[in-house]
Amino acid sequence: MSYDQQKLNRTTPPPYMGGIGSGNVARSLNTVMKKVYVRMFVGLLISAFCALGVASSPAALSFFFGNKIMLWGMPIAMLAMAILIPVRLNKMSTSTCIILFGVYAALMGCWLAPIFIAYKIGTIVYTFFITAGTFGAMSVYGYFTKSDLTKFGTYLIMALFGLIIASIVNIFVASSAFDWIISIAGVLIFTGLTAWDTQQIRRMSEMSLDSATSDKLATMGAFNLYLDFINLFLYILRIFGGRD
Repeated sequence: MSYDQQKLNRTTPPPYMGGIGSGNVARSLNTVMKKVYVRMFVGLLISAFCALGVASSPAALSFFFGNKIMLWGMPIAMLAMAILIPVRLNKMSTSTCIILFGVYAALMGCWLAPIFIAYKIGTIVYTFFITAGTFGAMSVYGYFTKSDLTKFGTYLIMALFGLIIASIVNIFVASSAFDWIISIAGVLIFTGLTAWDTQQIRRMSEMSLDSATSDKLATMGAFNLYLDFINLFLYILRIFGGRD
């Protein structure tokens, strides 16, 4: 199952419309964006610790990847959660949203554990720093740019569909050259989606939101950026780690 499929379920909660002053808008924006990045960082930490824990334990590796129930259950559970969280967002409490995001990050970490076996640790480390630098630069761009990235984001979503189809086709073709092209395309698409998602989160944050909706927006924004980072990391790793 491709991690790209999870990106098809992206959404943000509807705004609670009301009038507030520019000072309150700035405070609301700062509060939401701070929560977004903090929660995203925590999600990445959860994934990293779970991945390292599973990779360093033969028993854990056998449990998660040695039987078909867990092998297929993890990606199915992640896909179900990626659908459930946005659909049920308005009916869930803020704490439930955060807990589900944490569970999702833990499952993702367990699912990614084999990369510590398939790739050299040095390759993983410098790929992480390259990903962090690229993600940071594009998120800053998306936050501060005055350009409207709406149309750009629409094209990226369409390109994402194409990427998923190409990835499925290459499962049967098994072409290394095609895989390299897919990896390059994946890096470009998720680099652009990082900027687009950041701008979308900022625009939603500038609206008049009640406290509960604002907190849910922060969790959903963190979830979207988390997926951008994970996918960007995986595609860059496939490029730089191909020789491992």
